[in-house]
This record gives sequence, C-alpha cells and structure tokens, in this order.
Amino acid sequence: MVRTGSPSAPAAGPTLAVVAREAGVSVPTASKVVNGREDVAPETRRRVTEALDRLGYVRRPRYDTARAPQLVDLVVHSLDTSWSGAVLRGVEQAAHDAGLDVVVSAGLARGRAGRPERGWLDKLTTRGSAGVLFNLAELTESQYAWLEHHRIPYVMIDPLVEPPPGVVSVGAANWQGGVTATEHLLALGHRRIGVVAGPRRTLCSGARIAGYLSALASAGLGHDPAYVRHAGFDEAAAHRRTHELLDLPEPPTALFVCSDRMALGVYEALADRGLGVPGDISVVGFDDLPEARWTAPPLTTVRQPLSEMAATALRLLVRMMDGDRPESTRTELSTRLVERSSTAPPRP
Repeated sequence: MVRTGSPSAPAAGPTLAVVAREAGVSVPTASKVVNGREDVAPETRRRVTEALDRLGYVRRPRYDTARAPQLVDLVVHSLDTSWSGAVLRGVEQAAHDAGLDVVVSAGLARGRAGRPERGWLDKLTTRGSAGVLFNLAELTESQYAWLEHHRIPYVMIDPLVEPPPGVVSVGAANWQGGVTATEHLLALGHRRIGVVAGPRRTLCSGARIAGYLSALASAGLGHDPAYVRHAGFDEAAAHRRTHELLDLPEPPTALFVCSDRMALGVYEALADRGLGVPGDISVVGFDDLPEARWTAPPLTTVRQPLSEMAATALRLLVRMMDGDRPESTRTELSTRLVERSSTAPPRP
C-alpha cells in the first residue's frame, strides 16, 4: 500500500501556495486539507476544497487502488457487550461473502457519547480503507464533512441521533416495537404501564416511547408523564429509575424497559422491594440479547435483528463502494415480540 505523503501537482498545474492564497489560508492548512487531516474547521475545508476544484489542482491518490486491499472499518461502541458481538457476527459473515477484510475499532476510536476521537479518521487514509460502518455512533459536523470531502462511503448502524439528510443508515422498527410491547401488556389486562427508557435525545429511545404512547392512545388510555423515566442504557441507571416508579402513589403493574441490559437493573430493583416477576409486576425488554434468556424468569422482549442489521449495512456499503447509491437512505428491519416468562395478567 502506498502511503500518502506530501501533496504534489503536475508542473503545469497550480502549486499548493497558489491554492492557499486563493482560499485565504496558510500553506500548512491547505496541506492538511489535501492530505486528509481531520483537524480543519468545516468552513476552512470548504474554502480550500472549492479553491482546489476551481484552480484544477490534481491531488495525489490516497493509496494505490490497484494494490490496496479490499478493507473496510467497523467502529463499535465497545467490545464487552453481547450487542457488539451480534453486530460483529453480522458484519463478519457479510464481509466474508463479499470477499472483504474488516478492521474493528472500539474504545480508542470512541470519544464522548459515541463520537470517534479526534484524529481517528486520519488513520483511514493511512491504511486505505474503502468504507466505514459506524455502530451506535454520533459524528460531529467536522467528521461528516471529512468523510464527504474524501469521498469515503459510510453507513450508520443504529445511529444515536438523527443523521444529516442523505446519510445512509440501518436500524430496527423501533416505533413498531414500542407498540408491540405495550399492546402485549394491555392484552394481559395492565393499565398502569411504566417505561424505563433510554436517554431522551437518542433516536431509538424516542421512537420506542412514541410507539408506547400510540398504543395507549389506541386503547383509549391517557398518558401519565410520571410513568416514563429516562436512564442511560445501563443497569445502574435503570435500577434507580425503577425505584422512582415504585415510589409513585399508584406504581405501575407492568414495565416496558427499552433495552435488555437495563432490564437486568430493573430485576434487581424489584428484588430489592421483595417483588416477584411476573407475579407482582410484569416486565418486557427490548433487543433479545442472550441475557434475556438467562434471567430468572426469562425475559419477554422485543427482538431487533442486530446481526441482520449489521449484514444489511455491510451490503449497502459494498454497493456504495461500487459507486451505487441506495434508493432510500433509511432501512428499517422489522421487530417482533418474543414471549417468555416475565409477563402475566396483573393481580386482581
């Protein structure tokens, strides 16, 4: 693989100094843009890019495409969860079928709130990645601009927040999953249904709550805002929010928990109060991770097809690497209820 070095232009073309003067920046700044460096403000990158195109500056290729390996990057939020394991399985199988190699990044490639750390994208040009999959990521405006500038195709798997228009993403039918979970509890006779939700700003959590509200409205039931408690997608926060719900004057008889991992914290909180599942309170999760089968009792949950989502994202990325553009930027795979032993009719 040929590594990118200092930019050069044909003798007849403009020099980098001419480009820098045209864009109103320093030569080192113009060099950063040409070399794919991330530490450039979006507006500055735009001015330099326009000057490059206007003056006809010829960029040296990022790598030798004739010799470069077919390599894609997968950025996951962590490697210590069964969620990531399901995503890895899906990408691995689809990449094998497509004849691709995959580089997996986690932790060091992840900054605050799912954002890849500054400078990580620079490494893509060094190893000649042909495309990127981002799982549960939130990119900055500058990082989106960097990817577009370098024409590196990328697909978001279950993005944390709504991506900009035109960004290709794959997710689950979260709204329908919220409807399905709530309708299941309503059919059992529950009317006081609480929600232990994810962070307010996350795309999936908002859709699941919207589905919950829609199912209540369809059943002719009003909504009590006190029954919806937001947490992080972790056991400790879910444990605290469950105690808050149980402290209400009329506590819920059932809980819709927006992730299986949070359901573990919910189970612990109920045990603290001496409450049994489902005898005293019913619980429905979301994801259908292996933990859902291991809990006591096994957790009724909404299955989202994580491995299938990841494989679909890889196949979309391959199309984009070949110059194709998906007709729709958002692909949603269906969810379904998996009934186990954590739900039952409320006590008389």
